[in-house]
Amino acid sequence: MKVNFGFIKLALVLVIVGLLFGFTNQRNDVRKLKSIEVEFTDENSPFITLSAVNKLLIQNGDSVTSIAKETLVLKEMESRLLEHPMVRDAQVFVTVDGELRAKIEQRKPIGRVSGSPNYYIDEDGNKMPLSKVYAARVPLITGTSKNNFTELTPLLLKLREDEFMSQSVVGMHENRDGTVELKMRKMDFKVRFGTLKDIDKKFQNYKAFYKKAKKDKTLTAYNLVNLQFGNQVVAIKK
Repeated sequence: MKVNFGFIKLALVLVIVGLLFGFTNQRNDVRKLKSIEVEFTDENSPFITLSAVNKLLIQNGDSVTSIAKETLVLKEMESRLLEHPMVRDAQVFVTVDGELRAKIEQRKPIGRVSGSPNYYIDEDGNKMPLSKVYAARVPLITGTSKNNFTELTPLLLKLREDEFMSQSVVGMHENRDGTVELKMRKMDFKVRFGTLKDIDKKFQNYKAFYKKAKKDKTLTAYNLVNLQFGNQVVAIKK
């Protein structure tokens, strides 16, 4: 019987490659971590410190250089990060050269509620605790609500998207009937916004009123600016 030396050589090569791959993987698994790198994916100032993130990643007081890669459970690390009230999303992975990396997306506050205690409303319409690290500059919310003011999320998001209005509005008050009043920066008058219908149209109406009143130098003459009536603005003088 003729021996197929080509087949035998191929089989030997495959065996050797398999052994080398297994050996390499074993060495890679027992390799110690060399460092931790944390990246915040948004442009906001951090509401959570790097020290707090590191403690969530590496627990029991271990040093990062004392931990073997094979002992890491990345999903558990991600779960711990996601349980933090300031974190919206997190991804944890290890690079080939032994660096533990975490990419963190923070929750983004769009309004601050004056209550006991105070808290934020984030862009997903959920309650968010204040941070001991950083205070966000967002409209201050007062008044009455059965839903922790999360119903104001559409208005707060529109404010954030509109440069002029975001710079103008410093606060809002929700009345018992669900209507809203806006507090404006450096203005004596109140703005009666009404319900959360036709938000864009009401913004346009206010901008038109402001532009004309500023041109006429009459901004200080008004006590109330009412945006509730569709296409018109009702401004009441002092």
